[in-house]
Amino acid sequence: MTTLAAATGAASAFPAAFGGLADFRQDTVRVGLIGANGMGWANLNSMLKVPGVQCTALCDVDANVLQKRTAELKERNIVPKLYTKHEELLADPNIDAVIIGTPDHWHCLQLVDACVAGKDVYVEKPLGNSIAECNAMVGAAKKHNRAVQVGQWQRSQQHFRDAVDFVHSGKLGKIRLVKAWAYQGWMKSIPVKPDGPAPDGVDYTRWLGPAEQRPFNPNRFHFEFRWFWDYAGGLMTDWGVHMLDFALIGMKATTPKSIMATGGKFAYPDDAAETPDTLTTVYEFDDFTVQWEHANGIDGGPYGRNHGVAFIGNYGTLVLDRGGWEVIPEGDRMEAVPLQKSQDNGLDKHTTNFVEVVRSRNLEALHAPIEAGAHIAVFSQMGNIAYRTGEKIYWDAKRGRFTSSAANKLLAADYHNGYRIPTV
Repeated sequence: MTTLAAATGAASAFPAAFGGLADFRQDTVRVGLIGANGMGWANLNSMLKVPGVQCTALCDVDANVLQKRTAELKERNIVPKLYTKHEELLADPNIDAVIIGTPDHWHCLQLVDACVAGKDVYVEKPLGNSIAECNAMVGAAKKHNRAVQVGQWQRSQQHFRDAVDFVHSGKLGKIRLVKAWAYQGWMKSIPVKPDGPAPDGVDYTRWLGPAEQRPFNPNRFHFEFRWFWDYAGGLMTDWGVHMLDFALIGMKATTPKSIMATGGKFAYPDDAAETPDTLTTVYEFDDFTVQWEHANGIDGGPYGRNHGVAFIGNYGTLVLDRGGWEVIPEGDRMEAVPLQKSQDNGLDKHTTNFVEVVRSRNLEALHAPIEAGAHIAVFSQMGNIAYRTGEKIYWDAKRGRFTSSAANKLLAADYHNGYRIPTV
């Protein structure tokens, strides 16, 4: 899929002296972590299992998180430098690669800055918080020849690859519909809470970054940022990039003809979240459709799974999730395939793949390169844009935009506080 042809706005202000660093080709890979909570911390711990990887720096706007992680690393005789601004971490010559585990609205600025600084990047999914951001990030990685792995670690799991091979074998017959879903029963209502002061030790202005200025509210901080349009795209981008990625890989699909979506806050209409807790999105292709479903507070998804992808063919249906895959025959048209369980650790294999590429400089060996991360992030953003406009929307691949003016207004995230989407 072609992403937006060019992002608007001036280039990110970044000291020129940060550029021009030589590639680091020795066995030791020195890693800095930007955003030390949640998946950022999980990614670092996974990467530290790889022989020769060292953690030399941590960066977070929350001093409480830095203190906690520093203590945990000290128990393992790891003493990193500490930073509160990612630009200062990127200026550190003792860092070869960075992990970006910050909220989605910071990914673009930090990844572009990292590429300019000559660092390789492991970035959490979704890659960007808008189509324009994805385009800028791909451009920066290519311009500076950086290895960028997106945290879609299922691409490193063998059973996902085996399932795709089966789909490509043609044994399912003509596939007319692909369903992907995330039914997340543990995601309960977010009670409305009053605004108030940011916790001690939190640089809230820095946390907001390019997002709109608002009073601090605990519902918008740390994990819960996912449910607010300023910072993320809800389950459509949080889980959609995982499941829809394999829907597209299985179907060898790129750009949909049209996208439509319907849903809303049906489970928790009066809670604090902005993004829909219930959503159905339909992507139209020439001879099949891809359907996305998500629901907060419910685990009873299709085929008895709370997440997954189902390739529905004339002879049978292949159902795939993180636990494994199986084939359910259509009558006697084919034989069943019993559950093929997952046998490996996808995250560990994914971070190992990244480190290997940092060393080899063979960027084509990345399991989830930035182009793949951008492709599925854009695809998921299209679903959100269809929902937010209430229109059936159409993508003009040649022009890199929609045919709808309302949809085009959502191509780029709104940047505030003096920040602008980088131009590469």
